[in-house]
Amino acid sequence: MAGLWYALAAVTVWGLFPIYIKGMDQANPLEILCHRIIWSVPVTALMVGGRRGWSELGQALSRPGVRVTLLGSALCISINWLGYIYAVNSGQVLQASLAYFIYPLLNALLGRVFLGERLRRGQVAAVLLALSGTLVLAIGHGQAPWLALLLAGFFGLYGLLRKRVAIDAVGGLFVETAVLTPLALACLGLLDWRGEMAFFRADGTTQALLLAAGLATSLPLVWFTRAARRLSLTALGMCTYLGPTLQFLLAVFVYGETFTRIHLVSFGLIWGGLLLFVAEMLHQGRQASPGR
Repeated sequence: MAGLWYALAAVTVWGLFPIYIKGMDQANPLEILCHRIIWSVPVTALMVGGRRGWSELGQALSRPGVRVTLLGSALCISINWLGYIYAVNSGQVLQASLAYFIYPLLNALLGRVFLGERLRRGQVAAVLLALSGTLVLAIGHGQAPWLALLLAGFFGLYGLLRKRVAIDAVGGLFVETAVLTPLALACLGLLDWRGEMAFFRADGTTQALLLAAGLATSLPLVWFTRAARRLSLTALGMCTYLGPTLQFLLAVFVYGETFTRIHLVSFGLIWGGLLLFVAEMLHQGRQASPGR
């Protein structure tokens, strides 16, 4: 039961993250990204130290190719974060939610292409339905949902790279944000020099939210990691759909973003693909269960 609560806590925070991002609208997306990177370093360092994981992390980093792979994953997650912050602050939460509905299906496709994982018939059909939904949105509105595809694509590449290194989520995030911190500090210095940094000019609420960016980034990840140790992959995967669902509800019913018939058809096809994907996961899980 604890695993389920950890999973629900993590995906609920991720689902409601647009509220947090919009609370920092006095800062531009680049500044928010920089604070998210910088303040994640001390938070994750405390987490690694709290469980005495420095030795294990050092051993992992000594393996060939790990540092280069983590540099690549750091770039992917930073682009994903920046795109997500931009989507929220520019009133495109609907595209952000679409990205994370697409992601599980894109992830299956990446596994097939890069890792040689076999796609079952149900999974192939699910991917094709999601592709159809994306095409409907592109044709209906005259352009593809590029922001959603960018978010899903870079998050998918991030997961693919992290799958290639044997390092835990918190330790990996520490390395990724530590590597990016010099660049983040340089960006903040440039923004301050140009008079565009909000941190020293914003109200106390915005400053507090910027300072809390590391905790807001790291804590849900820890909860999700703990959930992953206690739940089956099927149960964990089903829980993750709560996040984009909450984002979708916020976009339409709280922020008043336009939801047209074309959106309905497009999202309907993608949701159909997800339902088929989940059904395939449940079927596979029952077949793999002992005694069956």
